Amino acid sequence: MSRRVVVEADGGSRGNPGPAGCGAVVRDAASGEVLAERSVGLGTATNNVAEYRGLIEGLTAAAELGAAVVDVRMDSKLVVEQMSGRWKVKHANLQDLAAEARQLLGRFDEVRLEWIPRARNAHADRLANAAMDEQEGIEREAVEKEPGARIRPGGWLGATGSPTKLLLLRHGQTAMSVDRRYSGRGDVALTDLGIRQVRAAGERLAAMDGVVTPDGAAPVIASPLTRTRQTAQAVVDATGGELLFHDGLLETDFGDWEGLTFAEAAEQYPQLHREWLGDPTVRPPAGESLDAVFRRVTAARDELVRKYAGRTVVVVSHVTPIKALLRLGLDVGPSVFYRMHLDLASLSIVEFYPDGNASVRLVNDISHWG
Repeated sequence: MSRRVVVEADGGSRGNPGPAGCGAVVRDAASGEVLAERSVGLGTATNNVAEYRGLIEGLTAAAELGAAVVDVRMDSKLVVEQMSGRWKVKHANLQDLAAEARQLLGRFDEVRLEWIPRARNAHADRLANAAMDEQEGIEREAVEKEPGARIRPGGWLGATGSPTKLLLLRHGQTAMSVDRRYSGRGDVALTDLGIRQVRAAGERLAAMDGVVTPDGAAPVIASPLTRTRQTAQAVVDATGGELLFHDGLLETDFGDWEGLTFAEAAEQYPQLHREWLGDPTVRPPAGESLDAVFRRVTAARDELVRKYAGRTVVVVSHVTPIKALLRLGLDVGPSVFYRMHLDLASLSIVEFYPDGNASVRLVNDISHWG
């Protein structure tokens, strides 16, 4: 009779990327008896890399036990969907790991892959966290060897408490963005490519740590314009989170420049346009200054941090409000508006701590669709 086992695997990263580890447990399918455990530190890596390593460790242990039939259970939707062939492995960092995992899957007579909620994957999660604790201790020791270094639990210098994590997603492509026109309060829809971009972004977010948990999915807070509504809906379709709208996340009101290209605005308003490019207090005719945008986005940030303290929130907005949130995280001046580039459907991450500190974790990531 072929030996059947259950492989439960998990992985994680504190910082994404940050101190990472993976865990796996192999059980007898009939009795539930634990046959093998793996807890492996991975140094610095991302959540997705750690989850793949957890799968590989579990499959390796199952093969060493002589298993012929394997039921794989993971709370990583990304890994399960990619290994099942329903999602493409787009990120270069994951392609070699996916190939290694497929090679291991081929060693068994039968394999079944199943996504399970995190609450049902507690054993593997505990093993992964033990490995992360070890890796974090290694990093802590390295930091403490530097004269005058200070470190808080969690590995970040200075900040204390549980942060409110904002996952900042820019809307996908529109006809206005194709033509590189000023697109503020004009209500335009996504193109077909834009829809594909935001669906990929939704899948990416659904697979990220802390977005879908046993207690529910992260709320999705969006600008109320059509292009951001469509983007937010793609995220909700993938995660199951509650969709809410906030006027503080609206794009800049470009006034009379709405619909003009950069060259057209510069030609029709040469002096004003030139001043606007270097002075955040200058506003387009009948429009809104970047300083005004920054003030209303700051108020929106304060409201979100109060309401969702210590939680993860998906924020779907436009290029200027997202730059404003990153500016708040970096605690820098308005040059961010002019010097930072954000692609369509890009993901950025900023955390705000209850003691007033902040940490920008990611800027302009398009690996999910690029």
